[in-house]
Amino acid sequence: MAGLSSIWSCRRVLAAEVRKSAARTSLARLAATLTVMLAILVGGAARAQAPAAVPPLPQDQLDALINAITTSVLEKLKTAGAGAPKPAEQKRRPFDVDPSEQPDAFSHFVGQAAHVIDVGMPSLRKSAADFASALDNRGAGGRSGADFFLLLLATVVVAVSLEALLRRLTSPAHERLAANASPTEGARSLVALGGLALIDGAGVLAVWLVCKLASRLWFDGSSVQDIFAGVLLLAVIYWRLYVFGFRLIVRPALPAARLCGIGDAEAWRLLRLVSAVVLIASLARALYLGAAASQMPADAVAAGRLLAAPVLLFVLLLFAGRARDGMQQWLAGLSRAAPWTGFVGRHWVAMASVLFTALVTTQVYGAITGYLKAPNAVLLTLNLLIGFLMFETLLQAAVRRLDIQPDGDAPADDRQRLPDVLGRCTRVFVVILVIVVLAESWVVNVIGLVDERAWDRLTKVGRSAGLTLFAAFVLWELFKYATEAYLLRIARRNAGGEEAAGMTGSIAARFDTLMPMVRLTVGIVIGVLAALIVLDDLGINIAPLLAGASVLGLAISFGSQALVKDIVSGIFYLADDAFRVGEYIRCGQAEGTVEGFTLRSLRLRHPSGQLQVIPFGDLGQIANHSRDWAAIELKLRFARDTDFEKLRDATRTIGTELMDEPGLKGEILEPLKLIGVSEVADNALVAGFTLKVRPGNTGAVHDRALRRILKAMPEHGIAFAASA
Repeated sequence: MAGLSSIWSCRRVLAAEVRKSAARTSLARLAATLTVMLAILVGGAARAQAPAAVPPLPQDQLDALINAITTSVLEKLKTAGAGAPKPAEQKRRPFDVDPSEQPDAFSHFVGQAAHVIDVGMPSLRKSAADFASALDNRGAGGRSGADFFLLLLATVVVAVSLEALLRRLTSPAHERLAANASPTEGARSLVALGGLALIDGAGVLAVWLVCKLASRLWFDGSSVQDIFAGVLLLAVIYWRLYVFGFRLIVRPALPAARLCGIGDAEAWRLLRLVSAVVLIASLARALYLGAAASQMPADAVAAGRLLAAPVLLFVLLLFAGRARDGMQQWLAGLSRAAPWTGFVGRHWVAMASVLFTALVTTQVYGAITGYLKAPNAVLLTLNLLIGFLMFETLLQAAVRRLDIQPDGDAPADDRQRLPDVLGRCTRVFVVILVIVVLAESWVVNVIGLVDERAWDRLTKVGRSAGLTLFAAFVLWELFKYATEAYLLRIARRNAGGEEAAGMTGSIAARFDTLMPMVRLTVGIVIGVLAALIVLDDLGINIAPLLAGASVLGLAISFGSQALVKDIVSGIFYLADDAFRVGEYIRCGQAEGTVEGFTLRSLRLRHPSGQLQVIPFGDLGQIANHSRDWAAIELKLRFARDTDFEKLRDATRTIGTELMDEPGLKGEILEPLKLIGVSEVADNALVAGFTLKVRPGNTGAVHDRALRRILKAMPEHGIAFAASA
């Protein structure tokens, strides 16, 4: 029992020693477990041998055995832990503490910030000195730091100067193309804009070639000099590419080719501000990448980003204030097709300041915690917003030029044209893409609501549903564009336009009558089919929906016999072409001009102004006064002794003159005819006349014909009867 007690005592001492030396690693726990098992086995062997009268080990030998096992285990632990990184050398990760000892997030963040300031700032000074020393390769037979920077500066100056030289040499071509790039030139201006973009793109291509050539000739190694030169030259390329994109839109020297509605002074100021801000941001990014490539400690890099954050915020806020007028004008010009831009323009300074502050704040958070997903998501959001703004500007400029008529005039009405429809569909497609990219960045990477696998499954299902909805939207927009002309023609006719008489009796007029019902039906069909396909893509069984819709339709048909009667009657009236919009009809006690109809009723406008709504089932017999032709009947009183043959000859002459009048030539179908004497009074002969005219304008023709007859009859020797 004394030996067993000694074994258990040694086990406790050994376990405590293992916990102290192994630092809670899996290898230490494995060794401690093996040691305890060995001690138990030794104790068990001692107990098993007690009945056989085998003498136990002496105390000094048992202590020596335990010490030997402990020493062997500790030596193995020391050997195994020699290759592992020390705690000071391990990469700093956010909230990397023991869960049982983890403080609240704010306290942890404050502690990490204090660590970056206390440790990173001194390390930054030393690392900056080491980085400067690493840029001096004289010890390895290379260039000194001064020669390196002079060569790098010369490369950048040559690249930028070559771009400026190309722009100056091509300035005559710029002016010639800009003269044809005005919106009044219509679609031809797009060719001129494309030529300007190619010329400016040649300058950016020259910058890229110079930087690539310099990288191959002088910076094609793996030293810190070569790596740093590579990232700096790449930053210069991105800088010039970004400025190239803004130059295409603002065009400070070419107002005719400017794609946004800003003045010359604002265009120059905006281009300079964008160039300066992008240059500063590109150089800061290059310094960060160069420091990371030179193996600078993470604390030093974080301290450098902390020091750069206030400077970057100051630059961005200064840009927001100085660019206020230009951005407000730019965004206000886009608000006609994109109303959200008008709101952003009116609150530009406040919204830009909030966005820039969020960008810098998340960068500071990422520098302190090492958690870069949030700052990357904010940076991606900013870039997508800028890209979408430039896309919207290019899209509206292209649509505006395509809408211009061949004679150079702007559209006379607000009717949507094919470029407007295609532009709207393209805008919706780009908005969907931007939303998907932002959703993946924030929902998956930042917030972590779903993992990448779940997001892939969700996007696979949503892709099919989204394409279905987008296809339905495009179909509806194209159909609406195709039918809008007919609807506008109906509106003009109802307003008393000049097309009323010419369209009556034509196939187009019948389409005008049917178009509202066809448009509503097609819209419902597209919407219902798209909804069913989307539900099926989402895994929802649509069979019960179809069955329920059938039962519901049957129930409605049985419960609403009058409604069904009206709808069916309307279908047959339309199939028989009994009336059209704009025609004058009489049905029962009602009469008037057809203004429109729904699935179950007809709207008639009485000549006195009241609107009559009549269900199709109550129309009954219809008398259409606007089809093919109309007859105007006149009855005039002549003297009792009037020569009837002379009256007939005068009527024939007056009828020919009426048909030759400019205002009546197209309205009269047959000449004025004398029907005969309809009545013989004491002092007069009552003669009847008829005139066959086009329907729709009979009142005006009647007035003109009557005045002509009253004037011409006395000229032909025909006297009217005196008043009784």
